[in-house]
Amino acid sequence: MSAVASTRTQVAIIGGGPAGLMLSHLLHVAGIESVVVDNRTVEAIETTHRAGILERDSVRLLVDSGVSGRVLTDGHEHEGIDLRFGGVSHRIDFQKLAGASCWLYPQTDVFIDLHRARTRDGGDLRYGVTDTEVADVVDGPVVRITAADGSRQQITADLVVGADGSRSICRDLVAQPHRYFREYPFAWFGVMVQAPPSAPELIYNRSPQGFALISQRTETVQRMYFQCDPTEDPAAWSDDRIWDQLQTRLSGPDGFRLTEGPVIERTVLPFRSFVQSPMRHGRLLLAGDAAHTVPPTGAKGLNLALADVRVLADVIERALRTNDTDALDTYTERALSRVWKAQHFSYWMTTMLHNGSGATEFDEKRQLGELATLVASEAGSAYLAEGYTGWSQH
Repeated sequence: MSAVASTRTQVAIIGGGPAGLMLSHLLHVAGIESVVVDNRTVEAIETTHRAGILERDSVRLLVDSGVSGRVLTDGHEHEGIDLRFGGVSHRIDFQKLAGASCWLYPQTDVFIDLHRARTRDGGDLRYGVTDTEVADVVDGPVVRITAADGSRQQITADLVVGADGSRSICRDLVAQPHRYFREYPFAWFGVMVQAPPSAPELIYNRSPQGFALISQRTETVQRMYFQCDPTEDPAAWSDDRIWDQLQTRLSGPDGFRLTEGPVIERTVLPFRSFVQSPMRHGRLLLAGDAAHTVPPTGAKGLNLALADVRVLADVIERALRTNDTDALDTYTERALSRVWKAQHFSYWMTTMLHNGSGATEFDEKRQLGELATLVASEAGSAYLAEGYTGWSQH
């Protein structure tokens, strides 16, 4: 039997996506060592297309921490969105209402920026691993992996962080967790299309046929979504059928039409809300989707993960500097105060814009009344603008 290669570090991070890499970067800036492991390859993550709407503070975190200023040059600043219902668009002006913007910047690019920064700074990043095991999280964490080259490796650490996504192996290591769920009776049918932008900013559309979201990616490729049944088979939908569904939902007396083109990617995204508490057990801490997921309607998933690790880097630094793990006790409360705000915001946006299962004519009229009240009220519109661009982080 070949020998097991051993490494000693201060923080072992399970999951090398944006949350794990941002935490590793922030710890590096604070002079704290970490090792990052992930069962995916770098190439697989870089070629997985995921949307990205970054809140104001997420952009500041990327820029101010020295990760990259590319978000400001290659990202697209959005100063508002259109809420469209009854076939008419109503602009929510973020700058006027909240004094803030958000940025369209794909999650893939966030990962690329972070991976380059950690590679530049000599980070210990181990991708393509298998057989990951995490043990002894109460007394002294040990992580065992099979590396990409087939060697068996062991990492001992002062702390271990589970940033390993919605299929986390770490969340089950938390003793007697409280888990809160909400399942939704619909999903999003997401498409990437080869076409110029149909609008300069995002359109959130409510129609009798269901919700639709019109987003952008580049000058030649756009991302769009429409509400569907979770059991839909993407392969069963032709380009013509997809465009007919989107055009029907966006149509209205103003004559608005989407610019069509070939559909180059199609997928069905199920909806789920999930929160696990506490987010700490012994010397194990959870971050991002490992601890909570939200529906995509409010564009909160990546932003919550980045907010988590910003708080986490602070409490980890205090705990290790003072050699006192009691400093970790504040993490769950600080993180979850924002998570539950985001859960409410995402739930509110979702239920306001989607057709519920078994919805009646009363439900439809009430929903339209809510939207009409929102766009007619500066206070109501300001609430949406503040929530969408992100609550200030203290």
